[in-house]
Amino acid sequence: MRVVMVGTGYVGLVSGVCFADFGHDVICVDKDPAKIETLNAGGIPIFEPGLEALVAKNVRAKRLSFTTDLKAAMKEAEAVFIAVGTPSRRGDGYADLSYVYAASEEIAEYMEGFTVIVTKSTVPVGTGDEVEKIMAKHHDAENFAVVSNPEFLREGAAITDFKRPDRVVVGTENLKAKEIMRAIYRPLYINETPILFTSRRTSELIKYAANSFLATKITFINEIADLCEAVGANVQEVAKGIGLDKRIGSKFLHAGPGYGGSCFPKDTLALARTAEEANVSLSIVSSVIDANEARKRRMAHKIIDALGGDLTGKTIAVLGLAFKPNTDDMRDAPSLTIIPRLQDKGATIRAYDPEAMEEAKDLLRDVTYMEGPYSCLEGADALVIITEWDEFRALDLRRVKAALSEPDVIDLRNIYRPETMQNAGFNYTSVGRPD
Repeated sequence: MRVVMVGTGYVGLVSGVCFADFGHDVICVDKDPAKIETLNAGGIPIFEPGLEALVAKNVRAKRLSFTTDLKAAMKEAEAVFIAVGTPSRRGDGYADLSYVYAASEEIAEYMEGFTVIVTKSTVPVGTGDEVEKIMAKHHDAENFAVVSNPEFLREGAAITDFKRPDRVVVGTENLKAKEIMRAIYRPLYINETPILFTSRRTSELIKYAANSFLATKITFINEIADLCEAVGANVQEVAKGIGLDKRIGSKFLHAGPGYGGSCFPKDTLALARTAEEANVSLSIVSSVIDANEARKRRMAHKIIDALGGDLTGKTIAVLGLAFKPNTDDMRDAPSLTIIPRLQDKGATIRAYDPEAMEEAKDLLRDVTYMEGPYSCLEGADALVIITEWDEFRALDLRRVKAALSEPDVIDLRNIYRPETMQNAGFNYTSVGRPD
């Protein structure tokens, strides 16, 4: 099938490449000439494991191409996916849908024949109705269908998530659109992937509800971690004990410095604002938003307290800046809250992250970026682990201790065992465990 992907950000690029790998003819369109030039030259504007090789493979097979020319891309297109950004609007937290509506206007202008317009972007309930109104200004109703098809991609594991998803959700009641969407996702039938057809509004809400529920699980275990510290319990054992219950499950029960990234912060905010407009109370979601922001601040205070309260003249080595490993995404990363607060208390910050340092340079001030973990540690008064990259899980502890001027380690991801660190001679602080 001929598929057009409008937007080559994280969702659009991964989705377009994977559709091409399914065997479809995919054209990815973006307004940014520099980004398209990079992609056509074989470069990848984001970090995602395995993506560069998959792009190269499908470009060679002539199933995947990149352009700024939407008009040319739309010729004979059977489905057009809208995968542009929907960031939180400044000031009120509502999803900014201006890019979605602008893309819809352009698609309507160039559309030929029956076309399925698919919102892949994360959008509030009712957005598809507005897109449909835009299309209806230019085309008769029988010449198009507007479909919701939310993405459920984890950064760092997006290709696997796309090709082996838990489910595919498609919001449409149009029979012709259903057949086209089945054809697009037909390769997943081999793996017996559940494809859930719903109404469009239900599909739109599923995405927000899923992310808000996962954000709630993270926030819940973080609060339990605080209680564990107060009463002398171990949050990892608590998480295992409740996670073995199949009704709860073990995923997203890892205590840490709070969630961040491109999805959970903006999607919980957007869901809360949608509820406000509908005069419905979502007190749990609102509490999760507030608690997560407080969590990041609390982690900064935890570090400050572990180092005696006064950081004047101290150099702190920070390992990990991205909101999670295997991505360079700095959006709402805990490091963006924690590091400035340490600086406010007088600390000098050195930092190392395998992928996110270029992004971080635009967001953090007065940070010295190092070439590796050990150079970052050399002569520092303390080590703080904020992101659990694999390469931080097996540091040479003798080398770490020799590099630090003081043996102080604050591990906000619990990647080391307290007894191991104590036996190695460190003053070790972790989250929700007796240290």
